[in-house]
Amino acid sequence: MFKTFRNAFAIPELRKKIFYTLFIIAIFRIGAVMVTVPFVDPAALTAAAGNQYLSYINLFTGGGFEKGTLFALSISPYITSSIIVQLLTVAIPSWERLSKEGEEGRKKLGQVTRIGTVLMALIEGFSYFMYLRNTSTLSDAVLFKQGFDGYFSAVVIIMCYIAGATLMMWLGEQINKKGIGNGVSLLLFAGIVANFDSIVSTLTGAWQNYGPTQPVYYFIVPLLAILLLAEIYFVVYMDAAERRLPVQYAKRVVGRKVYGGQNTNIPLKVNMANVLPVIFANSLLSLPTMLLGFGVGVTNYDTSGNPSEFTAFGNFLKWFSYQGAAYMILYIILIIAFAYFYISITYNPIEMANNLRKNSGTIPGIRPGKPTSDYISRVLSRIILIGAICLSIVVLVPMLSGSLTNINLALGGTTIIIVVGVAIETARQLESQMLMRHYKGFLE
Repeated sequence: MFKTFRNAFAIPELRKKIFYTLFIIAIFRIGAVMVTVPFVDPAALTAAAGNQYLSYINLFTGGGFEKGTLFALSISPYITSSIIVQLLTVAIPSWERLSKEGEEGRKKLGQVTRIGTVLMALIEGFSYFMYLRNTSTLSDAVLFKQGFDGYFSAVVIIMCYIAGATLMMWLGEQINKKGIGNGVSLLLFAGIVANFDSIVSTLTGAWQNYGPTQPVYYFIVPLLAILLLAEIYFVVYMDAAERRLPVQYAKRVVGRKVYGGQNTNIPLKVNMANVLPVIFANSLLSLPTMLLGFGVGVTNYDTSGNPSEFTAFGNFLKWFSYQGAAYMILYIILIIAFAYFYISITYNPIEMANNLRKNSGTIPGIRPGKPTSDYISRVLSRIILIGAICLSIVVLVPMLSGSLTNINLALGGTTIIIVVGVAIETARQLESQMLMRHYKGFLE
């Protein structure tokens, strides 16, 4: 991968795209760290957002959540809107037709996604504003305002977060147009990587604080670092793993030429759904934690800003707390369920079998038509299960290690999959652009 980036820098056109992408990422980091929204007290918010219930959200926003900056919502509204539109494309016939109309159809669906992003930013911005009021992290002049002035302050704060989320969406699109591509994923990648220093500080802090009194931590801390590297390797291996279905094409005589007759295969990736099942499952299971973080069901807080007393509903939400047994069990079940659901709407075995038959292709030992579609369904079912189990392993290992050692690295399996996946995909895009340039020069 590093060789790919080095080779890309040698090409002037790609070098300009890389520098433009870095410029956009720099704008994102400045907005996430330095541009504070009016009426928000950053110091009080940093102390309140440091509790365990909201640290996970802060990781995905690149630290903007705990500072109340312009990009506090990060790219989350756009990702949520994209997922909703993708799922509704299967349920709404008119949207399904648009998805099959080529570039014009994709542009119309992209416009729907942008409108959905603004709506999601409105919902998340209002929720974030209520969190700011509940934790008293707004300036005193705003907290005690009544009537028109209070409503005006609320509108200003919410509109700033909507503007920030919309600007994030625009920055991602600019990377797609003028940069190296994969814009939204790169912004999410940059936000996560920006907090990697917390992993080093957590490990060094555990070494210094726990080591003198509990020497076993002198062994545990290096083991956690090795475990992190091993999990990254496992994600890379899982991304490359695939099941290849052999296909034979019959020979066809057209005029004086003979077409077909070759043997090929249909590659089916083990992790076909990528990180989406994890994101879906995490979105559902993070809702109780988010509600607790926003003060729902909480009657009192301790000096660290963590909820200490709960109502009956709060105790029910607490049952789904991160690193709890119920959370982990439901996490595995939801990952498997969403993996099957996502693949069922993106892969159609009947359509794949029909395409093979139209092109005079067959799977050796399997009759064309329904037997072929049934065979592909069986293979898909097994691959989906294996991929979902691998995803479950990736997300559960950090949880188990954190609960057993009391060292929370603030880097879950979801973030590892995202970071590794974006890095691999970006390297592939650079390789494809270099390959296209090589062919263009050859033809000229």
